[in-house]
Amino acid sequence: MTSPSRPAARPCPICRKPRSDAHAPFCSTRCKDRDLVRWFSDSYAVPGRPADPEDLDRALDASRD
Repeated sequence: MTSPSRPAARPCPICRKPRSDAHAPFCSTRCKDRDLVRWFSDSYAVPGRPADPEDLDRALDASRD
């Protein structure tokens, strides 16, 4: 009986080296930190329309009630 084939592990999304279980889905703390810096510097964006400041104010007011 053959065992089911396991898909190849995906590489680190930053440097393309093999992933580390300790830092998944990255290979190291360095790549993990580089990814975090990209989020902080707005290098990544979530698709969608820009937020309307008035909608944000209404949502904030509603959450306080």
